[in-house]
Amino acid sequence: MTASLALATLAFVGTHLALSHPLRVRLVGQLGEQIFQLLYSAVALVTLIWMILAWRAVRNSFPLWAAPPWAGPVASGAMLVACILLVGSFFRNPAFPHPGAKRRPVRAASGVFAVTRHPMNMAFMLWALTHVALWGSPRNLIVAGGIFVLALVGSIGQDGKKLDVVGEPWRQWMERTSFVPFAALLTGRAKWRALAEAWPAVLIGTLLWLAITWFHAPEASPITALGR
Repeated sequence: MTASLALATLAFVGTHLALSHPLRVRLVGQLGEQIFQLLYSAVALVTLIWMILAWRAVRNSFPLWAAPPWAGPVASGAMLVACILLVGSFFRNPAFPHPGAKRRPVRAASGVFAVTRHPMNMAFMLWALTHVALWGSPRNLIVAGGIFVLALVGSIGQDGKKLDVVGEPWRQWMERTSFVPFAALLTGRAKWRALAEAWPAVLIGTLLWLAITWFHAPEASPITALGR
């Protein structure tokens, strides 16, 4: 069963990366953007369902490690940050496909983009690291590890792809932002006052965090709920 989960996770991560980067341009040229998006979504959905079913089929065996009780509030705080980054990534995200990308002027980083230019993927990486730290069961390590690799490699690949497609505007955007969270703020490339524009993300992200916390609460303690 564990092997099936590993294979499903590999399929989910591998097809995401392959379709997002090395195969994307060729397939879009052959199929067109709309058909490609349908194919991309279908593959993502099928492999995600496979991974979920495989995860449920694997017995949650005794973990290699379990975090101490004090780690629960720390993990909860980390997940709050992840929720804010995730929600904020939907506000004025230059990485989303849009017409005329090459002609858009470079803007100053604002909101969660002042923290990192990859807020969505950083949210997933933070989610994965939190889950691995809390509950070291084999099935948790496989899924969280796969999500971490997908988010990390996807972020690196996105910068390379956007440089090829958008060119100089994206290079300038990279100079005004940072891959590593808070690096642009600490070096002065982004302004701390730009964080004020993240208030919608803070509000909605906090509501999302509360909903997730409530969803986990009936299952177990904060540690085991987040860890599983």
